[in-house]
Amino acid sequence: MTGLTFLIPIALLAGLAGLIAFLWSVRSGQYEDLDGAAQRILLDDGPDDGPDDEPQAGPKAPPAKARADESPAEKKP
Repeated sequence: MTGLTFLIPIALLAGLAGLIAFLWSVRSGQYEDLDGAAQRILLDDGPDDGPDDEPQAGPKAPPAKARADESPAEKKP
């Protein structure tokens, strides 16, 4: 029974914290545009947003080194 003296106030504080968080989110506009994110994922933004496009220019690979058994004179152009 003495455990309830600790658990009831803790539960009330947790509920109050949840209510405060919910009210803050409503006032800050978190629920203003619920359908916008769902619609934006379906819209086509343009031709440069797909995986079929050419890869972006990134860091270039270092030049290949000559093998140890191959001398520079033996290389063919």
